[in-house]
Amino acid sequence: MSRVDSPQSSVLSPQDSALRTQHSGLRTQHSGLSTDAADLLARARRVRLLALDVDGVLTDGGMYYGPAGEVLKKFNTRDGMGLQLVREAGLCVALVTGEDSPIVRSRAAKLRLEDVFCGIQDKLACLDALLERLGLAREQVAYVGDDVNDLPVLQVVGLAVAVADAARAVRAVCHYVTARPGGAGAVREVCELLLAAPHVDNARALLEQVY
Repeated sequence: MSRVDSPQSSVLSPQDSALRTQHSGLRTQHSGLSTDAADLLARARRVRLLALDVDGVLTDGGMYYGPAGEVLKKFNTRDGMGLQLVREAGLCVALVTGEDSPIVRSRAAKLRLEDVFCGIQDKLACLDALLERLGLAREQVAYVGDDVNDLPVLQVVGLAVAVADAARAVRAVCHYVTARPGGAGAVREVCELLLAAPHVDNARALLEQVY
């Protein structure tokens, strides 16, 4: 199940206790589910830019080699639809990857994404330059990552998200860990969270939408 992490704690209401029981996979650093959920809702509502790593986030992290040495990557069509929906809702979307891959550029072109940064070694510097151009702040960013090279960005953005099969060090610093692994609907899950956040009245309703 999805997991929401926050350094805050509070006493659980009976309703939140029931919700925790229903979703037994939910993990928080402390016991305050209602506080954690409220924090997640506030962070999601501030997001104006969804930035994504590619390998292990939009893909399953695998690289498939053909007999001639060609490399293939598998993408999820539902993730693509989710990105289309958040863009239609007015959010910006960017891809930031350490791989300099024509496959990534082809996928981005298919999704009509303009802010695509390949072969990036310093992802935080790349993100800051993009934010300056867009006139946004770090707290208005949701970033989805899976490995340690994403940590500098995840540690400073407003909504840090790890896919379910991310490295342990990555999951430890994120506000939200998806129920689904990379390349298998994790990005769609994040998109649905961002789309739902402006339209729910309380944090518990947001959790019910995401689960």
